[in-house]
Amino acid sequence: MSDDVRTVRAGRRTVQVHRPDKVLFPGDGDAKEYTKSDLVDYYRSVAPFMLPHLRGRPLMLERRPDGLDGPVFMQKNTPENYPDWITRAEVAKEGGTVTHTVCDDTATLVYLADQACVTLHRWLSRVGRIERPDRMVFDLDPGGDDFAPVREAARLLGELLYELKLPSALMTTGSRGLHVIVPLDGHADFDEVREFARDVAELLAAGHPDRLTTAARKKDRGDRLYLDVQRNAYAQTAVAPFTVRARPGAPVAVPVSWDQLDDPGLGPRRWTVTDAVDQARANPWAGVMSRGRALGPARRRLDALRG
Repeated sequence: MSDDVRTVRAGRRTVQVHRPDKVLFPGDGDAKEYTKSDLVDYYRSVAPFMLPHLRGRPLMLERRPDGLDGPVFMQKNTPENYPDWITRAEVAKEGGTVTHTVCDDTATLVYLADQACVTLHRWLSRVGRIERPDRMVFDLDPGGDDFAPVREAARLLGELLYELKLPSALMTTGSRGLHVIVPLDGHADFDEVREFARDVAELLAAGHPDRLTTAARKKDRGDRLYLDVQRNAYAQTAVAPFTVRARPGAPVAVPVSWDQLDDPGLGPRRWTVTDAVDQARANPWAGVMSRGRALGPARRRLDALRG
C-alpha cells in the first residue's frame, strides 16, 4: 500500500484514507498542527457518542480539501462517486430535489473525514418526518469575543425554558458562542417551531434590551448578544454535536451540562480533537435528548407570560 493511503477499520468496513499526512490545521502560534489522519482518528473515536445525533438527518458538509488555508466547499448534494453503502436522502427544494448524505455509521464518518469534511451541519428533522423537527436551536451569538455575555444569556434562556417546562441542553459551538437545544416530539412543523423560538427570544430580549437582541442585521445589534433562531427552518442546518470546526487548533462543538456553565474555564473553544472524547464519555446530556416535548403546552405558558 502506498504511503499516501492508510487503511482504517470502521465497524464492519474498511475505509481507505488518502494523503493521511496532509496538514488540514496548520500550527499557528498556540494552536497545534493536525493532519487528515488526526481528523480521521478523532471521528472514529467519537463515533459512538456522535452517531445518535446524526442518524437519519440530512447533512450539509463543510469540506476543506487543502486545509484551513484553502477554499471551502459547502456540499449538499452527494457526489456520484461516494460508495453505495453510504445512506442518501432525497429531499424537496424549490424547483427540484437535493440528495443529501446521511451519516448512519462509523464507516461513513471516517469516509467523510477522508473527503476532508471538517464540519458536519445537520438538519433539525429526520428522514421520514422531514417537515417536522425534533430539535429546536437557539444560537447565542456574542457581539465580541467576551464569553461572559454568552454565559449570562444561556442562564437567562435556560431559566425561561424551565419556566415553560421545556428541557434544554447546552453545547459549545467550537466557534464563538453556545447553542441551547430543546428536544421536541416531532409533531410541530418548522413554521410553528421557528415562530415559537422567535417569540421566546423576543420575550427574553424585551426583558434585557441593553444586553440581548433579535435584530438579524449586524448594524442593528451594537455590541449586544444576538439570539439567533434562524436555524429553525426547513433546509436550514446547525453544527452537529461533536463536530470539528474549521478554526486553528481544531476546536470541537461539545455538549456540556448546565453545571459546567459555572466553570470559569468554559469557553466556546474549550475542547479540541485532542480531548473532546473525554467530555463525551462524561455524558453531559444524560437523559435530556430522549425526552422530546410537545410545543402546545409550552406555547400556552409562553402566551400567558407575554400577556
